[in-house]
Amino acid sequence: MGRKEENIKKAQALLHLKDRIRNIGTAAHIDHGKTTLSDSLIAGAGMISEELAGQQLFMDYDEQEQARGITINAAIASMVHDFEGGQYLINLIDTPGHVDFGGDVTRAMRAIDGVIILVDSVEGIMPQTETVIRQALKERVRPALFINKVDRLVNELKISPDQMQQRFTKIITEVNNRIRKWLPEDMGEKWMVHVEGGSVAFGSAYHKWALSVPFMKKSGITFKDVYKHCQEGTMKELAKKAPLHSVVLNMVIRHLPNPLEAQKIRIPIIWKGDMESPVGKAMLSVDENGPVGFMVTKIIVDPQAGEVAAGRLFSGKIRRGQELWVIGMPKPQRAQTVAMIVGPDRIPVDEIDAGNVVAVVGLKDAIAGSTVSDDKDMQTFEKIVHYSDPVVTIAVEAKSTSDLPRLVEALRLIAKADPSIVVEINQETGEHLISGMGELHLEITIYRVQNDYKIPVTTSPPIVVYREGVRSKGGPFEGKSPNKHNRFYMEVEPLEPKVVEAIRAGEIAAGQRIKDSKVLAKKLEELGMDRNESKSVVWIHDTNMLVDATKGIQYLHETMELIKEAYIEAMNRGPLAAEKAMGLKVRLVDAKLHEDSVHRGPAQVIPAARSSIYGAMVQGVRTLLEPIQKVFINVPQDFMGAALGEIQSRRGVIEDINQEGEITVIHAKAPVAEMFGFASAIRSATQGRALWSTENSGFEPVPPNLQSEVVRAIRTRKGLPPEPYDEAYYAA
Repeated sequence: MGRKEENIKKAQALLHLKDRIRNIGTAAHIDHGKTTLSDSLIAGAGMISEELAGQQLFMDYDEQEQARGITINAAIASMVHDFEGGQYLINLIDTPGHVDFGGDVTRAMRAIDGVIILVDSVEGIMPQTETVIRQALKERVRPALFINKVDRLVNELKISPDQMQQRFTKIITEVNNRIRKWLPEDMGEKWMVHVEGGSVAFGSAYHKWALSVPFMKKSGITFKDVYKHCQEGTMKELAKKAPLHSVVLNMVIRHLPNPLEAQKIRIPIIWKGDMESPVGKAMLSVDENGPVGFMVTKIIVDPQAGEVAAGRLFSGKIRRGQELWVIGMPKPQRAQTVAMIVGPDRIPVDEIDAGNVVAVVGLKDAIAGSTVSDDKDMQTFEKIVHYSDPVVTIAVEAKSTSDLPRLVEALRLIAKADPSIVVEINQETGEHLISGMGELHLEITIYRVQNDYKIPVTTSPPIVVYREGVRSKGGPFEGKSPNKHNRFYMEVEPLEPKVVEAIRAGEIAAGQRIKDSKVLAKKLEELGMDRNESKSVVWIHDTNMLVDATKGIQYLHETMELIKEAYIEAMNRGPLAAEKAMGLKVRLVDAKLHEDSVHRGPAQVIPAARSSIYGAMVQGVRTLLEPIQKVFINVPQDFMGAALGEIQSRRGVIEDINQEGEITVIHAKAPVAEMFGFASAIRSATQGRALWSTENSGFEPVPPNLQSEVVRAIRTRKGLPPEPYDEAYYAA
């Protein structure tokens, strides 16, 4: 029996020892070494050969990941580590760092209790590092810090041992500032990372060595020794004296919580049900005999097994053959296989206990984000909030019409496995729209359609997703029904920015029935909304709100459902360019309704209410909003001018320029519409010397001098008349 098989046997034996389990992840900016670290940890635990770790990319087993040298999927692996005479089961999730795959990071955070934040010792804290720390703390996932690529400080930057320590101190202070900023006070102090305490390690994942202060005390190795090994290039010797896997996994076991400690803190944040209910109690105490509480964080599409739902089991036990409900679906489904996950392999087991990361085959209705239980009335887990919206769209068509049904099925599966991709399927035209986080995200999705599903497709050039809003208050505007018997008067104005923020952050739920209007009213009032208005919210759609500001109008109650439908239609297709609306407050201020319900059916009410909203939007001055990206560029001084020129030629705004030694750091923002092809342009402008990254940064109004031209282009593309309709059209 090889080391790997032996390890798998040990892992199975530990599945029910909750204090011996650690569910952890890695998270960092792109190229800071997450996958190399994960590989080296798995190799150290005997799951793959030591020599290949870092080259084999065990965690990047997708061929696209290997070809591009980046992580695209969050991969999962279990391993066993011996620590102070006991054995521990470590479930590790390696997450992507590229901003286009941020959705995968957010979902992985839901499954883990602790995270190793990696920071490149040369680059320091980068924008994406901040985002992942924030995502982890929001889910109450406890951080430990690994400062990577230390050998680069010595060999490339030629700095002294003292300067090296100063650099470490700066990185640690910056990480702790963020931990304090994003957590409640008492918790922030407790969760900070400390060198002395051993929750910080530093080393080189590629050369497989690491050190922490407790290990240095035990082994007698000092900073000077590290420096000497790096200078002389004898890092293999250092890796023997201070093996990475043992230092990092010891830190994980000591400082990151087991499920028993973690779930007490995490469950109240990620599940808003009744803590005194059987499932609430079972999740708080990780009780394997309670009801099943399973959250699906990832769908893996396996050519042999079909769809595999992977995620975290917070309570109960999942057995092979057990009937489970995907909450919100009409029929129960049977767990055909239950398994542990080791990279590309799944090891089937008969049953698995609460506190573990598990894979289940047979839950056909599950998508990433589903709640699964054996109690069909279980309250669902909180929705996983993604930090950015899909902002780039392409149209996809099958090359041959006979492939159409297969294309629809492939797109359905892709959207299931990656909820950050939005797929709109148009059966009539055979053209399907896929929206993603960026060019790369879409490129890889199309690659999957063509290679994994073997469907030849043609795609359009990428199109940017716009939004519509208003500048000021418009209305009341009268909308008449076709039979002239019903009239609606609507006002439209921008929704309070704080309320929009709260909806985006998931603090206020959109797109679902308002469960407790008193709680919602209190929250809205705190965020600065008028008291009477906050009590009469009818529906929240995306970041838009419908408010009933009328008093005592007869028959309105029966008509409200239709008004709501009209409002949703208007928000999904704005009057300017048929794009979605955002940040609008729509108020119904008056209505005149026919007493006979026959005369106020859907064909009368919906067009009337819709044109009333559209007319009010015209009066409030319609504006088109475009997605903006923050752009961060590190470039040698000599090429600074070329990099600045490249940004400014794309309607970019320079926000900040810093000098760090020979390197200039540029912070800018630019419209996504202008950023296509930026990668190759910046490469040629700086002879490949620029390092850059982008982050989505919401929507801003299109400059007034460009708006009509952009609107015309969008409308023509959608087959609409080039000029948007004016007020008189809606009043007719």
